Amino acid sequence: MDAFYSLLIDYGPWGMFVAALLSGSILPFSSEAVMIALLAVGAHPWKLLLAASAGNILGGVTCYYIGRCTTPERIQQIFHIKPKNMERARRLVERWGAWIGFICWIAVLGDAILVTLGIMRSNAPLTLTTMAIGKTLRYVAVLLPALGLGHLLFG
Repeated sequence: MDAFYSLLIDYGPWGMFVAALLSGSILPFSSEAVMIALLAVGAHPWKLLLAASAGNILGGVTCYYIGRCTTPERIQQIFHIKPKNMERARRLVERWGAWIGFICWIAVLGDAILVTLGIMRSNAPLTLTTMAIGKTLRYVAVLLPALGLGHLLFG
């Protein structure tokens, strides 16, 4: 896995895009580690933010559309999503609707929420907008402290 991280870091913002795409999809992956490593080797922070956001949003879109194209049972079978995670996601979606997209950056649960939003045919434009905002803000929250600007977030 270290070799894969090194490969992604070698490709700069494109590597960041791939890392974020993987992280935003059903696959478990730490794109934040790639972002911090790229910052350490001098990559441009705003290019990284753009690449990370675009990749992670695209990964989230795939989760949403996977949900739209299949059934909950099939999702659990194929992706080995635990029934308890699917049930938690269903309850959150029933309560908050497409607005729950703001927290789809949370590992594992976020993927289940997006798949559930797809299964439940939530409002696609609103879901994708809230998801995009949440995922982008997550990278801002990683980027600012790494640049020594954490006081902008934490006072």
